[in-house]
Amino acid sequence: MGLVRVDGGYVNSVDAGLVDWAARHEGIKVVAVPRNADVKGFQVLPRRWVVERTFGWLTRCRRLARDYERKTAHAEAMIQVAMIRLMAARLAGEALPAPTSSVDIGAARRLAEDLDN
Repeated sequence: MGLVRVDGGYVNSVDAGLVDWAARHEGIKVVAVPRNADVKGFQVLPRRWVVERTFGWLTRCRRLARDYERKTAHAEAMIQVAMIRLMAARLAGEALPAPTSSVDIGAARRLAEDLDN
């Protein structure tokens, strides 16, 4: 069974049908990552940063910075091409741009820790 982590906004009666459907038909367990109510503003949520970082990598590809595609299949193909390019660059040993913001530096550190485990 697959696991999908989602924003806490998906924990309501309307989206409960989606969670049940995903479990029954697709074999996917949907888990909401809760926010700490005491923290105001932005906070890094456990494992959620992985998704956000992936979106960041994808939007570095100029074509994916905006939604230009008319068909979902075309958009999916462009995402696959972008990820293939990213993985090929990593396998070839090309250096990625160094992170500059504190959020990017923290994400890079957590990614390195996850890869070590």
